[in-house]
Amino acid sequence: MNWYRYDEVSHLVMHVHIQTGAKHTVIDGLHGNALKIRLAAMPVNGRANTMLLKFLAQQFAVPVSRIAIKRGDKSRDKIIIIHQANLDPNILFKV
Repeated sequence: MNWYRYDEVSHLVMHVHIQTGAKHTVIDGLHGNALKIRLAAMPVNGRANTMLLKFLAQQFAVPVSRIAIKRGDKSRDKIIIIHQANLDPNILFKV
C-alpha cells in the first residue's frame, strides 16, 4: 500500500502520521505506509490540525478550503483529502 492514492473523482487521498511539538514543521519521510510530518504545534484546541492543513495547503499551493481531514481528527494517524491537487505528492520529497 502506498501513502497516497487518488479516489474515483481524482481527489488526492493521503495517509499521514503526525508528530507534534517539533521545533519546526517539516516533512520527515515515511512512517510505514504514511507520510510523517513533524508539527511545531501541540494538539490543544485543534491547533495541530489547523497547522497541518495550512502546511499542506502551502506545500500543494491550494487554498486551505480544498483540504479536509477525512479520518483521524483526534489521532496521530490521519487520512487527508486534497480536492483538485495539481501537484504530484512526490514533490514533497524534492529539495
